[in-house]
Amino acid sequence: MILLKWTLSQLQKYRNKDFLVDDIIRVDEIKEYDSTIRDVSPMHITGRGDIDSTKVTFHLKIEGHLILPCSRTLVDVKLPINVEITETFLFQGSEYDVEEEANRVKGDLIDLTPIIQEILLLEVPMQVFCDDTDSEDAAPQFGKDWEVVHEQEQSKKIDPRLAGLAKFFDENDSSSE
Repeated sequence: MILLKWTLSQLQKYRNKDFLVDDIIRVDEIKEYDSTIRDVSPMHITGRGDIDSTKVTFHLKIEGHLILPCSRTLVDVKLPINVEITETFLFQGSEYDVEEEANRVKGDLIDLTPIIQEILLLEVPMQVFCDDTDSEDAAPQFGKDWEVVHEQEQSKKIDPRLAGLAKFFDENDSSSE
């Protein structure tokens, strides 16, 4: 398992140079924080770090997917993850206190894993629905005295209470010719 952890001395070697990140990490621990997450794919983390004498800024892209239950049927739904983040870590905090989005380095180690876990937890929607209505596990589309009505179909139908009025206008158009 690859960990996105670096000591400050490791990062300082790349000061004013290209520091590229291209790793695949496992973040299965997020299932402990959110019980609706059934599975987590390995997350592909790509990007770069900009390092100077007082801070490091990571510009990263997180790609993978989560398996969540459908809110209607509880079948597994694959939620794609494609998120871009920017995280700044301050080595000494006195001169950059105005940056609200900056993280303070505790000790001599920068660890991106907890931040990636937090970002993934924030990506979980309140509800997710299965798109595959033809699947056996998908929600039923009709039952006794009910059926799912899609908006496109509904806009083409005439309300049965107004059907007589539609006939009236058809008769009126034919009589004026």
